Amino acid sequence: MTVVIGFEGSANKIGIGIIRDGEVLSNPRRTYITPPGEGFQPSDTARHHRSVILTVLKEALEQAGLKPSDIDCVAYTKGPGMGAPLVTAALVARTVAQLWGKPLVGVNHCIGHIEMGRLVTEADNPTVLYVSGGNTQVIAYSERRYRIFGETIDIAVGNCLDRFARVIKISNDPSPGYNIEQMAKKGTRYAELPYTVKGMDVSFSGILSFIECTAEDLCFSLQETVFSMLVEITERAMAHCGSREVLIVGGVGCNLRLQEMMGLMCSERGAKLFATDERFCIDNGAMIAQAGWEMFRSGQVTELEDSWITQRYRTDEVEVTWRD
Repeated sequence: MTVVIGFEGSANKIGIGIIRDGEVLSNPRRTYITPPGEGFQPSDTARHHRSVILTVLKEALEQAGLKPSDIDCVAYTKGPGMGAPLVTAALVARTVAQLWGKPLVGVNHCIGHIEMGRLVTEADNPTVLYVSGGNTQVIAYSERRYRIFGETIDIAVGNCLDRFARVIKISNDPSPGYNIEQMAKKGTRYAELPYTVKGMDVSFSGILSFIECTAEDLCFSLQETVFSMLVEITERAMAHCGSREVLIVGGVGCNLRLQEMMGLMCSERGAKLFATDERFCIDNGAMIAQAGWEMFRSGQVTELEDSWITQRYRTDEVEVTWRD
């Protein structure tokens, strides 16, 4: 059996997970939370990660009941993400790999989400909606690549929600998106907001200038508008690919209203929706371990001199050597 430990630290979460042949042995993480109205800065986030990463590493090994000698490979998030937090996790992963004498694998963060989603849901070959704080993409696998069919042309949907939360001073604990979701459940009045779909791409930046209702109604209106846009482009990608499965991954994928709307579209098309909960939707180490497991088993290894980070690391740059 192959055991891989994964280090994730691309944004405000630091996570370390251990995977053994598709089994999640441990997956502890910590989140850097800022006061309401404030986002998280790269340097402050990296400082937080440095202060807790060794504690999280100890927890991961203890929860898994393993010793360093039991690990076969060390995986880390190569990118995309915020520079300083990425470097923090990469440096620790690289150091651990050398101390333990283990091979190293640099993982694309987006593909980590996809492979974790495929593992947990057992989806076969889904059209993937990847929605998070830094990314919004509609993806489908074809000829050894995860092809991007559509994406945001400005800010990511999670970033849109986060910025809105900062404007109306919504708490960042446990996350802005979660608190928007709870407030939206109390909203009843829909305020018409800019709905911008351009072919297979979407735009969210213009929505943020429309703020004239109660906070609850605005949360409701914001969710309904941006999620409708995401459902539309996902359905279009499904039609193009002849797909009958949808997999939602990324932090925003935890949102139950998004899952509900996507599920309705899927049922109308005779398709099936796959989604996970906050354990695996939100950035975590296990997803990096799982993608690293797939890569390592297919012969991919990152040499030490190549173990840098890449802030702009696109999903379709990676050769998917572990799928037919």
